[in-house]
Amino acid sequence: MTKTGLFISFEGIDGAGKSTHIDGLAAAFKDQGRQVTLTREPGGTPLAETLRELVLHQPMDPLSEALLIFAARRDHLQQVIEPALARGDVVLCDRFTDATFAYQGGGRGFDLSVLSQLEQWVQGTADGIRQPDLTIWFELDPRIAAERLAGARVPDRFESQPVAFFEQVHLGYAKRAEADAARFARIDASKTKHAVWQQITRALVQKGWLSIMVATPAGLE
Repeated sequence: MTKTGLFISFEGIDGAGKSTHIDGLAAAFKDQGRQVTLTREPGGTPLAETLRELVLHQPMDPLSEALLIFAARRDHLQQVIEPALARGDVVLCDRFTDATFAYQGGGRGFDLSVLSQLEQWVQGTADGIRQPDLTIWFELDPRIAAERLAGARVPDRFESQPVAFFEQVHLGYAKRAEADAARFARIDASKTKHAVWQQITRALVQKGWLSIMVATPAGLE
């Protein structure tokens, strides 16, 4: 069992169910003696949370949207993620850069080369580009996700998009997963919550980051 810092991101279109499992995984790591930093993107710091509100609720063009998201990410990395990894924490992040390539690149159709340049600038380290050690992708048909979200809450600028938008987002995620397959754990999010949890914990046991399969938390049976 490693005690070095671990960076795990959770990805998927709205309605895929990823947020439901993050708290359970945080508890599982704590039960095995790990310190956990639980965070999200856009967000995670006061500045990044302010930028999140702008991105989710204010009209803007795709370039402005991308710049704000990467500005929030830069602050998040400097203030939260990098210090936590240096302490040896497990960082569990609800979305990271794969979401930008999926939503802004796939959904909005924004120039992927510009996103790649921003990724290099914002996430560059002495050892390369900071990426999660593992990305858990909750893969789900956009039509099923839309059914799950219907009437759940007042939609933001992204949740209110048509199914065709999320089909492109899904393709954006698929391209990222194909380009860096070793980093991705693809989870069939159409299954029951219990089955999804088993897929997640199995992937972490295989990595050696959890010592045993963890019982399904209450509420996910």
